[in-house]
Amino acid sequence: MVIWATSFLVTQEALKAFTPVMTVTMRIGLATLILLVVGLATGNLQRLESRRDALTLLCAGFCQPFCYFVCEAYGLSMMNAAVASVILSTIPLFSPLLAYFIIGERVSWYNLAGIVVSFVGVAMVVMEGQHLAVEPMGLAVLMLAVLSAVMYTIFLKQVPVKYSSTTTIFYVHLSSMIFFLPTFFIVDGGRLGDIEFSWRAFGYVVLLAALASVLGYVLFCKVIRVIGVTKSNAFNNIQPAITALAVWLIFGERLAWSRMAGIVLVIAGLFVSQMQVKAGQGDRPAGEKERHNQ
Repeated sequence: MVIWATSFLVTQEALKAFTPVMTVTMRIGLATLILLVVGLATGNLQRLESRRDALTLLCAGFCQPFCYFVCEAYGLSMMNAAVASVILSTIPLFSPLLAYFIIGERVSWYNLAGIVVSFVGVAMVVMEGQHLAVEPMGLAVLMLAVLSAVMYTIFLKQVPVKYSSTTTIFYVHLSSMIFFLPTFFIVDGGRLGDIEFSWRAFGYVVLLAALASVLGYVLFCKVIRVIGVTKSNAFNNIQPAITALAVWLIFGERLAWSRMAGIVLVIAGLFVSQMQVKAGQGDRPAGEKERHNQ
């Protein structure tokens, strides 16, 4: 989450030179290449054993990185990174309901209470009186990113644990390139000559690929397999505080007290939603214990 929270700032720097679609296409293309090289070098890259597994990974790749990152990049081009990170932290608001209805993952009262507290905090960040304090189109695009991220974690949960995290994320990124490349040529193909290439901005893209799209994704894949969709996504709530702190330390940009209070509530919601983890560790299902040991 620390990696992803600070990636918002790096993305905004890359967007100063490249278009949103170009930025994310290069980012995921480089990440796929890195995963391929690392997977082959370590012998940790496995073949897919069924069409069902391939289809599941294709659906995951369509939701995220493709839909999520395109929406995130456009959203970040319309608003402050700290505010955008708060909006994207609403992923846990929708995860429990979709996870319950689609894969039957249990939702506790702690989950729901934490979600409500976080929602109040998010509302304090995006509202100013009775009006939105952010660009409506930017908010709509980022909410599409939130929905894409939730669906991604649900598809990822369906991937058999026999595949390593490196293998899983490699095929997810590779699948997403099926959607990224046509979109890139349709959206930006006609204006490539107008884009002035910047090595500095490209360096930011490489940083995003290596850290946010490789290391961050592999770590998150491991977490989902151990504690599930709902609990994993709840940790998205700490991103706004990290982003706000980074914005303040790097750019000296301050947030209003009401928004800072909202971020505090968002983080408080995280802790409430996670309270059942320690209480329920002894009751973890056998299958989940086995995955945890792996």
